[in-house]
Amino acid sequence: MTESVVHAENRARSEIAAVGKSLFDRGLTFGSTGNISVRLDDGGWLMTPTNVSMGALDPARLSRFDAKGHHVNGDAPTKEAVLHMAMYGQRQDAGAVVHLHSSHSVAVSLIEGLDPEDLLPPLTAYYVMRVGRLPLVPYMPPGDAALARAVEKLAGRHHAVLLANHGPVVAGSTLANAQFATEELEETAKLFLMLRGMSIRPLTPQQVDDLRQRFDLK
Repeated sequence: MTESVVHAENRARSEIAAVGKSLFDRGLTFGSTGNISVRLDDGGWLMTPTNVSMGALDPARLSRFDAKGHHVNGDAPTKEAVLHMAMYGQRQDAGAVVHLHSSHSVAVSLIEGLDPEDLLPPLTAYYVMRVGRLPLVPYMPPGDAALARAVEKLAGRHHAVLLANHGPVVAGSTLANAQFATEELEETAKLFLMLRGMSIRPLTPQQVDDLRQRFDLK
């Protein structure tokens, strides 16, 4: 690898560790839950390993995949690597994926009667801008190939999905964008739960359409 490619990979390793610690320190992930991945310039990926706290990631020990999705070095990868690969396979614009078990988002995934094609109302402009529509993926065991296939079916139309009884999977053009969208989703889920039972005033369909046109949202 050229010096510039090595430098870019080392920068990505440091960024993954920094974002993981930030998410962990703020209670958005806990124990050894959650995982982060970044697509590299050579077509491969870096991913957080299995059974490691995101608050204590070692950049040098991240799982490294080649462009064909084979684990080539670093610690053993998370069993949820298949979720990340499902997103990347359908989204050429995805430069990173964040998957958390964040409490408010998981809580929303447990509520009966919500629209499985769009779980949360457009409470804020930034939810529309960063998340858009949020479909629910039915429950399947973590790491199950069928779960990855279910994510894959939605990933071409949605960069954020919510796994029932599990948590969000969110892709972004950069790790920062994936992180910010995941955090926006969690805060909107928190607002939604706080407002349950109250009369609310979400954005109107016209206001949502205006945002989509104004910011060229897909």
